[in-house]
Amino acid sequence: MTDTAPKEPDRLAPNGWHRWPDRSGRLVVVWSALYGLAGLYWALGGDGYPFARTVEDRSSSSILEPSSAAVVAPVMAAFGAVGTVVGVLMTRGHGTGRTRKALLAFGWTAGVALALLVPDYSLLGLLVFAPVLLVFVFTGVPGPQELGDILYWHRVHLIIVFVGGLLWLATTLSYQRRTGRRCVRCGRGDRAAAGWTDPAAALRWGRWAVWVAVASTLPYDITRIAWYFGWPMGITDEFLKEMQDTPHMLEIGLALGVVSTLGSLLMHGLVGRWGEVWPRWVWFKRGRPVHPATALVPASVVAVVLIPAGLMAVREYDTAMWGTLGPSVFWVVWGVALGVAAYGYHLRRRGACRHCGRG
Repeated sequence: MTDTAPKEPDRLAPNGWHRWPDRSGRLVVVWSALYGLAGLYWALGGDGYPFARTVEDRSSSSILEPSSAAVVAPVMAAFGAVGTVVGVLMTRGHGTGRTRKALLAFGWTAGVALALLVPDYSLLGLLVFAPVLLVFVFTGVPGPQELGDILYWHRVHLIIVFVGGLLWLATTLSYQRRTGRRCVRCGRGDRAAAGWTDPAAALRWGRWAVWVAVASTLPYDITRIAWYFGWPMGITDEFLKEMQDTPHMLEIGLALGVVSTLGSLLMHGLVGRWGEVWPRWVWFKRGRPVHPATALVPASVVAVVLIPAGLMAVREYDTAMWGTLGPSVFWVVWGVALGVAAYGYHLRRRGACRHCGRG
């Protein structure tokens, strides 16, 4: 009988990103253990509980803030303890039947909650302003603020939670593939692939996903541009006057609207020819194949940080001032659609798997 199980990953892919199924499992165990110990420390009255009520300038918009350490911290400690055990079982590939289903349910729930539900818009803001923050590290923040006024503990903690969510998603995906007798790298099994994963089909539904993503950016872009030119779309005249009197406030809003518009244009590369072969206007690489990661990595990162920011807008939406957070509600749609388009791009660009040889 021919052995059709996936080959040993370490033998075929000893280095680099190809080892993510093994590394994510180890990292999720370490992350869960440390986070559980932190939760125990806060449950026993330790300082620095990250969801406590604090001054407005140092707070976050997390779904768990503000909350009591006496209630939430023990849950964090228990989650860390259970997560450590589950992570070890997943890493070792244990579990069949109902046990496997329970482990998968815990892993997917933990990943979605930590990466998408608990965080707020901070991750998106840090991503957009990352170049400026990098400069501030060396030059200092202009004006009376310091870098600690931007990267304060409540916000840094959400980054830690977000990273834990990504680790849980990666670990659970790897475990599901490994225990389902699929290749842990590409996800292919012995059965024929579904028709919707065919490159031609992926291009069709990928185009629809891109157009949905582009449409979801328009409300934000239009309102910010309107404010810059003095039209109080979705806000009061008083609020517009306040922004006009605040130095550079409208310019920042306009810049964010322009960045959003440029991002919507770049998304067309996921379904266009210039997303596969460098176009002429990129003179130093024109005509060369575009490495899939060049498009997949930024598209995936943006997609995954848009969703928690959009969910935060849903929670705090104000009908009287719909122009402030109303357009941001569509970031959930944008993130999901962009993720779908990126997955379609991946299906079209992936070749034969170097790990299992399928494809």
